[in-house]
Amino acid sequence: MPLAPEIAALLERMRGQPQMHQTPLAQLRQTRPRLGAQGTHPVGQVLEGSLPGPGGPLGYRLYSPSQDGEQLGLVILLHGGGFVFGSVDGYYDHVARVLCQDAPCRVLSLDYRLAPENKFPAASDDALAGLRWAVAQAKALRIDPERIIIAGGSAGANLAAATALRNRDEQGPALRGQLLWYPMVDYHSPASSSSLAFAEGYYLTRADTLWFWQQYLNDASEAENPYAVPLKASSLSGLPPALVIAAEYDPLRDGALAYAQAMSAQGVDVQQTCFAGMVHGFMAFPTPVADQALQQSVRWVRERLQD
Repeated sequence: MPLAPEIAALLERMRGQPQMHQTPLAQLRQTRPRLGAQGTHPVGQVLEGSLPGPGGPLGYRLYSPSQDGEQLGLVILLHGGGFVFGSVDGYYDHVARVLCQDAPCRVLSLDYRLAPENKFPAASDDALAGLRWAVAQAKALRIDPERIIIAGGSAGANLAAATALRNRDEQGPALRGQLLWYPMVDYHSPASSSSLAFAEGYYLTRADTLWFWQQYLNDASEAENPYAVPLKASSLSGLPPALVIAAEYDPLRDGALAYAQAMSAQGVDVQQTCFAGMVHGFMAFPTPVADQALQQSVRWVRERLQD
């Protein structure tokens, strides 16, 4: 179907602005996280803190619902931003609040080291450290360590998928699920059909994705490492159930759907939805379809975290 009218209007307003890879990094980090819905959804409590990471302290926000209790399920949330920008603020604060209150569950929204100052596997190491810390601190956090979901958007979904893989390979705790919004799980070469069809003019450009990978990886050979590019994994069996949400006009669409299909083919319980007329990152923009995708995520999290 054609672009949704509200998305077309948004892209028209953005026409002529520099693409992400053309924007100075300091400016990108200052301005991009402000895009999208802001966190106004009421929750019971939000605590900020830091946990020990492999490269130093990692900031986090811990959200608890108003209907609080002991031993709640936990969603570990990893923000997007092409590995180079983003934080627990802005849109991901909104997502964390909605998941926390509506599921209900606790949400641990985690900062991680950004590229290019910290290249692969720094961000992946931080995400795994966050999971290990949450399990070790389950009693203090008042969570059930056997009811944990790892979630993320775009590059954060890459880190969530990689964490699920690493946790499986290291015989870590069984996860209840992985929630992947328009995941960046495929490398830019060879080019997918969607990365060429939607290379420009649809918010995220192919040139942006090439630049993001250049910032994240030490060299192109690391694109064969499944912890960097999860679609390269030789086996996806034994992974936790997944919800994969993709967008029709997203250069990353084909990689996201290929990952969902590959997991399903190897016995993983997978639900996938490709939202027609939408672009990459569409859940950040205040539209009815964004609300629909987020509520689908809420329902899936609620089902996965049931006792």
